[in-house]
Amino acid sequence: MKKVLAVLMSCFMILGLAACSNSTNQSAPKEQEGTKSSSDEESAVSDTGKELTFVIIPKIVHEWFEAVNYGAKQEAQAMSDKLGIKITIDYRAPSTAEITEQNSVLEQVAATKPDGIAIDPIDYEGSKQIIEEIKSQGIPVVLFDAAVEGSGLTAIGNDFAEQAELEAKKLVELLKEKGKVALMHGVTTAPNHSERYETFKKVLVDYPDIEIIDGGISQDNIEIAQQQAAATIAANPDLDGYLCVDASGPIGIAAAIKEAGKQGEITFVGAENLMQILEYVKEGIITCSYSTIPQMQGSMSVMMLLQAYIGEDLPAFVDTGILYIDKDNVDEWIDIAKNAVVK
Repeated sequence: MKKVLAVLMSCFMILGLAACSNSTNQSAPKEQEGTKSSSDEESAVSDTGKELTFVIIPKIVHEWFEAVNYGAKQEAQAMSDKLGIKITIDYRAPSTAEITEQNSVLEQVAATKPDGIAIDPIDYEGSKQIIEEIKSQGIPVVLFDAAVEGSGLTAIGNDFAEQAELEAKKLVELLKEKGKVALMHGVTTAPNHSERYETFKKVLVDYPDIEIIDGGISQDNIEIAQQQAAATIAANPDLDGYLCVDASGPIGIAAAIKEAGKQGEITFVGAENLMQILEYVKEGIITCSYSTIPQMQGSMSVMMLLQAYIGEDLPAFVDTGILYIDKDNVDEWIDIAKNAVVK
């Protein structure tokens, strides 16, 4: 199955590059000198005679971000083999999803003078000054699982609004356009979480027989998500559906549905392709899931940082696509997830 994963990720890579749009400049150690061929790029890196270190900074310690790390390490190894140099991934996860904690990690990383940083910002505005200082040192910075308009930073991820629209419309379809639906937020300052949450509301408001209620805030924490979902379910015995914006929500909400004995009563359309989520899809507690493909986000982060390092212009956005998972293909993705282990 490792070969299957490699093939799948290669396909996603091609699709992602095809969806890149708009160019943006990044600060890098070398100035761009026209368009480089593949062999020129290999030479540009290998001629430096140094090892490269790219840092991945997620929001928090979480299985979803481990999948991003896995994709980054896989890509780094592939590029190391191709270019004949060593590319190391330094994964630095904050212990809590708090801006002060993530900024502390950013400052510690900057002091090590890495060759590039990929970050999923908890609150971009709260980290903007530090990021600008890092860029001024010639260290490329890209965003993953986030897009911040006006930041000038390349963003790697999927179309968050499209993902949320697909999830909301699927739930409406399953509920036959009527019922009470709970929406769970994640990290309220995170741009991707907020975009999904607002899109849910925009879609659902067009259906007069759908009642929208507050489903809690997960803070990208599985235990908190379960607690919030359990409270929502207890307070709303007539609840028909659930939607959430992050990878913690599906696990916590599904656990709460199962604990309350509401399987078959609450229709839950989830997100992401983590093992626990896939198992809940197989069990039928989560009807289906739309994944951002975190492994691909890690892979493309490494590719973009390498391009920035050699002085190439980067696209403003790299779309890694949206993966649909239901009972028909969940076994395939469970097999893939079992082998996606960072070594």
